[in-house]
Amino acid sequence: MAKYLISFPSAAMVVPKGELEAVGHDAHAVIEEAKAAGVYVFGGGIDEGVPPVLVAADGAVAEGGYPWAPTLDGGFTVLELPSRVEAVAWAARLAKACRCDQELRVFGFDPRSLA
Repeated sequence: MAKYLISFPSAAMVVPKGELEAVGHDAHAVIEEAKAAGVYVFGGGIDEGVPPVLVAADGAVAEGGYPWAPTLDGGFTVLELPSRVEAVAWAARLAKACRCDQELRVFGFDPRSLA
């Protein structure tokens, strides 16, 4: 089975006033369904209140991330699924719950990272 990264940038999530609580409830319900199905690996979002730093190989630290790269923000979920078809179905459930499109990618998981 492959691991799939389902994500969205913060700017994609435009929620009408008064619906944010419902979005949170619906999104958490999908995550609970994924956990119950045994396909949930992990999820969360970038804490946009903490600015990134760029750490060089020599340990030097510079404020901000890569200046040439798009901002990394938003929410992320990793699910382990038997097929891309199932991954698309879960991404659609999350898109409906979050009220925004979700990007789907195969997550390049390194099994040696568990040791």
